[in-house]
Amino acid sequence: MSARRSKFEIYIDILSEIKNGVVIPTRIMYSANLSWKPLCAMLDSLVSQELVEDCSNDEGDKRTKVYYKITEKGDNVLRYFNRAKDLLEVEKAPILRLRAQ
Repeated sequence: MSARRSKFEIYIDILSEIKNGVVIPTRIMYSANLSWKPLCAMLDSLVSQELVEDCSNDEGDKRTKVYYKITEKGDNVLRYFNRAKDLLEVEKAPILRLRAQ
């Protein structure tokens, strides 16, 4: 069983996916393991904070007119987070096992 992600972790996952080339909204939704409404709210938040840009797609994929691109500010946030994560060693909680009595 995996632990629930915090909103911060979800934002970082979305930024990571966009940086790695997953730029179409439905693909971001699947790769970040989100449903549509929360994804839209988070993308709007990331755009308003200038961490990602929403761009118009007149060519290429005809199914969607919008794609997302990480900004320099978003790239910096992602880099700082990854650096902090590398510096901090987080130990996983030990698995408790019940003894048969």
